[in-house]
Amino acid sequence: MSTEPIRITRKRGGEVEVEGPVDEFAAQILDRAGFIFRPTLGGVWIRLHFDTGQERENQKATYAAQMLSAAGYQVDLDPNLLPAAGHRAPVNWWPPRTGAAMASQPAPNSTQRPRR
Repeated sequence: MSTEPIRITRKRGGEVEVEGPVDEFAAQILDRAGFIFRPTLGGVWIRLHFDTGQERENQKATYAAQMLSAAGYQVDLDPNLLPAAGHRAPVNWWPPRTGAAMASQPAPNSTQRPRR
């Protein structure tokens, strides 16, 4: 992986674009988040669909940034793309699990055995 971050930004025209070192795995993550890939003379233009609404674009961009960060990529997310005004949690931040939340949810890929 490159040390240069993947940048997700809103451009002057309002479109949300991705720039930077996007490898095959990162491309799959971005595709899963709703980004589309369009060939250009200089490479590939990675963007969200037009006219989906700014709130939805912000949600998709933040979701993509969180997935990329979870996969170990360095991500630079434009602060204007955060889903709610005043929401300033960094992309690499995950809410801590509390004891009550952990007790009510089984661990991923595990089976719960009946108690005897």
